[in-house]
Amino acid sequence: MTEIKTNKLKILNDPIYGFITIPNALIFDLIQHSYFQRLRRISQMGLSHLVYPGAHHTRFHHALGCLHLMQKAVSILRFKGVKISEDEANAVYIAILLHDIGHGPFSHALENNIVTGISHEKISLKFMEVLNEEFEGKLTLAITIFKGNYPRKFLYQLISSQLDMDRLDYLKRDSFYTGVAEGNINSERLITMLNVKKDELVVEEKGIYSVEKFIVGRRLMYWQVYLHKTGLVAEKLLEKVLKRAKELTSKNIDLPGTKAFKFFLENPINEENFTLETLKRFAKLDDYDIFSSIKEWISTDDLILSKLAENLVNRKLPKVILQSTKFNNNEIEKVKKDIQKKSNFNNNEIDYFMYHGEVQNQAYDRTKNNIQILFKSGEIKDITEASDHLNLQALSKPVFKYFICYPKQ
Repeated sequence: MTEIKTNKLKILNDPIYGFITIPNALIFDLIQHSYFQRLRRISQMGLSHLVYPGAHHTRFHHALGCLHLMQKAVSILRFKGVKISEDEANAVYIAILLHDIGHGPFSHALENNIVTGISHEKISLKFMEVLNEEFEGKLTLAITIFKGNYPRKFLYQLISSQLDMDRLDYLKRDSFYTGVAEGNINSERLITMLNVKKDELVVEEKGIYSVEKFIVGRRLMYWQVYLHKTGLVAEKLLEKVLKRAKELTSKNIDLPGTKAFKFFLENPINEENFTLETLKRFAKLDDYDIFSSIKEWISTDDLILSKLAENLVNRKLPKVILQSTKFNNNEIEKVKKDIQKKSNFNNNEIDYFMYHGEVQNQAYDRTKNNIQILFKSGEIKDITEASDHLNLQALSKPVFKYFICYPKQ
């Protein structure tokens, strides 16, 4: 067994859970690493603070909250007789701590915009592999579990499933910081009801109502917070700002920006050319690089970039209509023509100010990593079959809404 040193007095105060303890020296050293400290400068909820002013919490907060919940989960499962070795426990602590380390600036808002064709999960894995070399192989088991390659499936499910520590923390934390009470799930009771059957994670029958509230809470948080139409249009505007900046840069127009950000503006990066050197540059990139650069672009000579940047910085957001039915081509063309009458923009330029698309909300997916309910008889059922909540069947189906954005004036 790997020897793990214990730190003294490594206790953090969290507004959600109270005191969080750092279990050992290795995890403390990982938290202290510059790659992890960068998460202090990555917002958890993108531009949601433009809708909910309190939503300024970071990926750093979230990762520590996940670590805390994972320690609770391991403790509960051990109490119920599930054998979890010290090495396995430490590995899941490390895996959940680092699960979001690959997020780029503004979290999901700019995913596949800064770099294309590579998810934040894959970048997280790259960070973990580099850290594993630096920490002389002490992250090997954590990486194996994170990749889903460890034979004890429930350990992976604690990190990534439909009832994992990630979701249990972000719903409760985002609810707290936005003030949207519908997302305030009972994460402590949910964890207390966890058990393991045939090496898979299950929830004991007594926890069925907490699971129901969790799924309903998740649905409400998506419509009220994550897919709120104003937050949605703000993130789309951020994407358009970046798209215009990349277009100008590709024409050899020099834009002001931080060194870290300019590298990604000037060099198209995808999964194939995401090298170790790229990773080191990515580790220096955060929200501050993006926003300080966008502030500078207000003064640029390019009218489109200047206007987009000013609109984002000063919260002059486009009008957005979100509805349950698709917009037909006639409606879209009418909006385009109205904008053309009031501006000198051509068709390509109008696309920076008027755009449309769809969003999807699926509170529960029956096809993967199901939430399984364990009955006293030993029978195991999917939550949608175990529950008498009429809406759970409906909540397992994806719901689509359609949006169109255009300038208010």
